[in-house]
Amino acid sequence: MIVEKRVTPSERVSALKECIDRKGVALILEAHNGLSGILAEKARVQKNGQTLEFDGLWESSLTDSASKGLPDASIVGCDSRIHTIDEILNVTYKPIIVDGDTGGEPAQFEYLVQNLERLGVSAVIIEDKVYPKRNSLDATASQTLEDPAAFADKIQAGKEVALSDDFMIISRLESLIAGAGVADALDRAEQYILAGTDGIMIHSNKSDPKEILEFADAYKGLCSRLGRRPVLVSVPTTYNTLSDEQLVANGFNIIIHANHMLRAAYKAMEEVAATILTGGSSLDANPVCAPVSEIFACVGHDRIIRKDKERATSKRLLNGKASSAVLGSGSQR
Repeated sequence: MIVEKRVTPSERVSALKECIDRKGVALILEAHNGLSGILAEKARVQKNGQTLEFDGLWESSLTDSASKGLPDASIVGCDSRIHTIDEILNVTYKPIIVDGDTGGEPAQFEYLVQNLERLGVSAVIIEDKVYPKRNSLDATASQTLEDPAAFADKIQAGKEVALSDDFMIISRLESLIAGAGVADALDRAEQYILAGTDGIMIHSNKSDPKEILEFADAYKGLCSRLGRRPVLVSVPTTYNTLSDEQLVANGFNIIIHANHMLRAAYKAMEEVAATILTGGSSLDANPVCAPVSEIFACVGHDRIIRKDKERATSKRLLNGKASSAVLGSGSQR
């Protein structure tokens, strides 16, 4: 819990860049509330003699909306999103990247950047589609791209109000989602790099990673020509036949596993509800449910009980010493 491993907002803002500078890549997992944030942060596995863990968290518009029972269509407002982000920040310490949807108008984006940086968020990713957005993973939705010059203006507006160079504004290219192709994505990337973006996220809803890899290869030459290379971001939800290691080998610096915590929770809750109805009691659901004691430990309840006992013991000792002092002073009289 954050009470036992705390960081200041400014330390947290800089943590993402520091991780990329140190390792070359940041591995990020989605969180949609405080509990999922704790679980994502504490996940550890041993593999080939190494301890593997995630480097940070992703606060997704899709999973934030879905966790509230709402569609991802610019329905959940900024205040509600900020509340969820703050809830996650309050109980975790690793860097967090926020899904900023389209960012709104430049004036709205300025205030979003100010709010996120103040809270300790390390980066915001905004997509170059028009408001109101439709989720990119919905193949049936109409996807309308923003004018790249207008989107570049939005990037510049955000960079102007950010107080720290460590706070990152990352541009999400939706060219492949809209069917405009790799050439359009590269043209947009160039305009956004010239506008000062700190990162480029290339997105795709196809299972074949061919276009993603084509873009990544061409991105090297583009950045070399421009003399500046913002970090390259991948969200391999649909093309997860590519491993994280392969993505790193192809030049990606941030890899976001963007919605798996909520999807797993949804499937588990659906299964438990059906199991209880079928069995007529919750007994058969016990094997797929964590013990309450484990939940207590995860959210810090055990720490509160331990502190209660320590304070009670300390109070008894103090009362005992005070009583002894009173008795001692009485015998001297």
